[in-house]
Amino acid sequence: MGSNGIRDRVAIVGMGCTAFGEHWGRSVANMLVESTNAAAQSAGIDLPDIDAFWLGTQGSGVSGLTLSRTLRIADKPVTRVENFCATGSEALRQACYAVASGAYDVAMAVGVEKLKDSGYSGLVGTAVPDDGTVGMNDMTAPAAFSLLAPAYAERYGVDQDQLKDVLARIAWKNHVNGARNERAQFRKEVPIERIKAAPPVAGMLGVFDCSGVSDGSAAAIVVRAEDAHRYTDKPIFVKALSFVAGAATGTSDPDYDFTTFPEVVASAQDAYRQAGVTDPRTQIAMAEVHDCFTPTELVLMEDLGFSERGQAWKDVQAGAFDLNGELPVNPDGGLKAFGHPIGASGLRMMFEAWLQLRGEAPAERRIDSLAEGRRLALTHNLGGAPGECVSFVSLVGAEPGA
Repeated sequence: MGSNGIRDRVAIVGMGCTAFGEHWGRSVANMLVESTNAAAQSAGIDLPDIDAFWLGTQGSGVSGLTLSRTLRIADKPVTRVENFCATGSEALRQACYAVASGAYDVAMAVGVEKLKDSGYSGLVGTAVPDDGTVGMNDMTAPAAFSLLAPAYAERYGVDQDQLKDVLARIAWKNHVNGARNERAQFRKEVPIERIKAAPPVAGMLGVFDCSGVSDGSAAAIVVRAEDAHRYTDKPIFVKALSFVAGAATGTSDPDYDFTTFPEVVASAQDAYRQAGVTDPRTQIAMAEVHDCFTPTELVLMEDLGFSERGQAWKDVQAGAFDLNGELPVNPDGGLKAFGHPIGASGLRMMFEAWLQLRGEAPAERRIDSLAEGRRLALTHNLGGAPGECVSFVSLVGAEPGA
């Protein structure tokens, strides 16, 4: 049984997001101040008037003091959370449910990560023996996710050269979108032939098939839906929040073939049930998905129900998920171009939904599907590896009841 959901009971009334990138001259505190102040300003609220805080970070802080010391906030609950690359989404989910429960009137979810001068690339830290997370994590992330590509090609009879073209087109699309985003880490379009000719990293993956390693922070302020218009005339209403952790049996299950993330399927189905979505391809206006690697985005199109099984590669080639396509995916550039500071990525995805649904995204990357009457945005965030991951799916909209 899935969660009961809190459809239209909570609204996001303020958001802030730093630029993502190589911020050698900025500290965790610098980025937290920027994102939280921007969120507070957009909601017309002072930080001391927020009742409770959830801080998501994987390796840039070990307690709530990381936030309270920085913001000079005394005697408020600050909960530090971590859930692999879905950490920022976990912070948002917990803040939303705390408000929906009536425990707090106003809550903030914050995500932050400073990776570039940590010495790490990707997930930071070391898995503790017997903590339940040791498995494919003894492989590099590119190696683990590279297994998706040949598995997909074999199952669906796609020539590997043709699949390489598909993966390159995913990277190309996200760089096109990132080039139109002032906050993105990578702001240049990259020709498909250059993407295909890039130095190899693992398996079929080249440099341009991998998301960036970044510093950055993002924040959101949530209140009860009935209070939303006290803070903004354009709130975003939460329709669904679903978070699942898998049993992590993929690598030991002979039936697992690396062409799906079962956890994504489960969280998507739960979120669609909460929000009343029956046809995601036609009901959702845009999606921000966890494109840590290009084959991940390919597989997610099918797991999220945007494409039929074995058909996503054709939809990618047809431009269905382009900025002006039927269902724009990663209009801000995604992890691929925007960057991936682990604790902030989930909230960065929501920031793009916030901008697009409020009509505040720059004109050069504003999506057409909103003008066509669709009013829902989806964010998807995962952490872990194929066969053993956590997955988050949210749905939000600009109107209650829609």
